[in-house]
Amino acid sequence: MKKLILSLLLATLLTSCKEETKEKLEIAKDAVASDVKASIDSAKIKAKLKLDSVKMKAKSKLDTLAVKSANELEKEAKKLKESVKK
Repeated sequence: MKKLILSLLLATLLTSCKEETKEKLEIAKDAVASDVKASIDSAKIKAKLKLDSVKMKAKSKLDTLAVKSANELEKEAKKLKESVKK
């Protein structure tokens, strides 16, 4: 009889502990998911800012090269006109 009562008591205790543990695991899982999502969002923002910065630098360099090449082309055209006139 003692063994039966003790085993029922032990089974009840283990069952109640399992539910608490499940709740704690759910809370921990939600917290980890939130942290991971925040990290991913932060990484996306940083990557987007870096990409925008690189795009702006590349565009600036291309614009500078276009102006330089236009100036060089204009100089060469003037030289060619002068040589044709002579």
